[in-house]
Amino acid sequence: MADRSGGDGSVSTTADPESADDVNGDPISADAEALPDDLDDAGVDEEVKRRLREAYLNDEENVLIVTRVRSVGDRVAVEMRPPHGDATHTERFDAPRDGSLRESKKFLEFLEAAGVSPLDVDELVGTRVPATYDPETGWRVDPEYRGESAEGGENRFAAAREWLWTYRAWLLAALLVGGELAFVAVIILVYA
Repeated sequence: MADRSGGDGSVSTTADPESADDVNGDPISADAEALPDDLDDAGVDEEVKRRLREAYLNDEENVLIVTRVRSVGDRVAVEMRPPHGDATHTERFDAPRDGSLRESKKFLEFLEAAGVSPLDVDELVGTRVPATYDPETGWRVDPEYRGESAEGGENRFAAAREWLWTYRAWLLAALLVGGELAFVAVIILVYA
């Protein structure tokens, strides 16, 4: 570095740290802190690594970042991921149908909570959504973003209706098989 205070163009330099003396005047030796030979056996327990990695990836900021918004049948799927993780979490909302937004009320509430206009849905990608992580159930988006600000009874009814609609084929099969078994049991009791 040039010394700009003087006009003679002299240059000031700092001493080389490897050849510098320590406070006591003894030269610093390169092998003063040599590592032990048995370091090959040392290591970090895999359980500790896994738990630290999971805590870092899932609990860093308690947010999910929206990565994709797509249409899946008559639903809108909003895919999210943690800031430093590869796991994805998907929230599903009813999509607008028949030119009306009445069916997609929860999706509109999600957009409003994220501060995105329904006319600028492209801005939703990259939005940070508050969420919490539970090791047993996974990610749970903040209720404000899920449209759960309404009363709990309405949400339970909507969840039950969605569950019935999702498993309608299995329920129909169970009713048919159960009805046949009940019919056979009645016949056996009547004629036994």
